[in-house]
Amino acid sequence: MSFGAASRLHRSAEFLRLQRQGVRCQSPHFVLYAARIDEGGLSRLGVTVSRRIGGAVVRNRVKRRVREWFRLKLGERIPPGVSLVVIARDGAGSLDTPAINAELMTATLKLGANLAR
Repeated sequence: MSFGAASRLHRSAEFLRLQRQGVRCQSPHFVLYAARIDEGGLSRLGVTVSRRIGGAVVRNRVKRRVREWFRLKLGERIPPGVSLVVIARDGAGSLDTPAINAELMTATLKLGANLAR
C-alpha cells in the first residue's frame, strides 16, 4: 500500500514535458497537468510545492496528502500511461485533507474531460 518509486515522476525534464505538452486544469489551490507519456505503463505523479506555501513541515504535509489522494482515490481511475503533475498554489498549506481531496478530485474530473478530447 505504499507509493513506490515507480509511481513517481523523478526528473525535471519529465515535469517540464508535462507542463509543455500536457492538458492543464486549475483549481483555487492547485494547478494540474496531465499527459499520456508512457503508453501502457504505470500512471505516475509528480508534486511541486514551493517555499511560498510554508516551511518544510507544511510543504511535506501537502505533498503527503496529495500522494495519498493519488494512491487511494485516483490511481485506479486514470488510464495506464497517464502522468500527472500537481503544483500547489498559495493557501494549499492551510487546507485539511478532505478539502484537498475534494478540490483535486473536481480538478481531475475536468482534466479527464479535456484529456479525452
